[in-house]
Amino acid sequence: MNTKHISSAFDRDLEGAQAMLMKMADLINEAMMRAAEALETSNIAMAEAVRRNDKAIDKLEESIRIDCARILATRSPNAGDLRTVLTVMSIASNLERCGDYAKNIAKRTSVLAHVHPVKDVSPALRRMQQAVVGMMTDALDAYTRRDVEFAQEVRARDFEIDEMYNTLFRSLLTHMMEEPHSISACMHLHFIAKNIERMGDHITSIAEQVIYLVTGELPDDDRPKGDLTSLSSPDAFDGTT
Repeated sequence: MNTKHISSAFDRDLEGAQAMLMKMADLINEAMMRAAEALETSNIAMAEAVRRNDKAIDKLEESIRIDCARILATRSPNAGDLRTVLTVMSIASNLERCGDYAKNIAKRTSVLAHVHPVKDVSPALRRMQQAVVGMMTDALDAYTRRDVEFAQEVRARDFEIDEMYNTLFRSLLTHMMEEPHSISACMHLHFIAKNIERMGDHITSIAEQVIYLVTGELPDDDRPKGDLTSLSSPDAFDGTT
C-alpha cells in the first residue's frame, strides 16, 4: 500500500475542507458586522442582505460536512487525523449557528427601525458584538496554530461576554419599568443581546474543540459562566427563531 499517496490525498482533501471553513468564518464575520451596522443605522436593506446571505453560509457548512464524511469513509484516517476531521465538522457546525444568530439579529432590524430608540443600548450591543467577533477571530487563530493555551484564553473570555449581557439585561429591565412605552423595543433588543451571548457560547465550543484536537481530551473543568438570567427568564428568551 502506498501510504505516502494516501497521506497526500488526505492532506489535499482536508485542505479543501479547511479552506471552506475559513471562507465560512469570513462570511459570518461580515454578517455579524453588517447586522450590527444595520441595527444601529436602521438600514433595512442591509439587514435583508444579511438574511439572504445566510444561505451561502449554510451551503458551505453542508459542503464541509459532506467532504468530511467522504474523508472519513475513503481515507481511513489515524487517530490524530480523525480528530482533525471531527474538529473541522464541529467548528463548521458552531460557525453555522453563529450565522443563524446574525440572521436573527437582522430580522429584528425592520421592527426596531420603526420604534423610538432605547437610550444607551446601541453602544452596549456594539461592544458585545465586537468582543464576540474578536473571540471568533482568536478561536480560529488558535485552531490554525494548534495553540492550546490561546484556546484556553479564548474560552475564559466567554465570562466577559456573559457579564456584558447581564449588565445590558438589567439596563433593559430598568428601561421597561421606568418607560412602559419602551417594552416592545426592549424585548427585541433583549433577543438581540441574547443572540450575541449565544454566539459567544458557540465560539467557546470552538476553542474547546481546539483543545480536544491537540490533547485528545475536552476540558474537564466547568466552563466559566456569568449569565445568570436563565434563573429568572423563560427558555423562550434564548433569542432563537
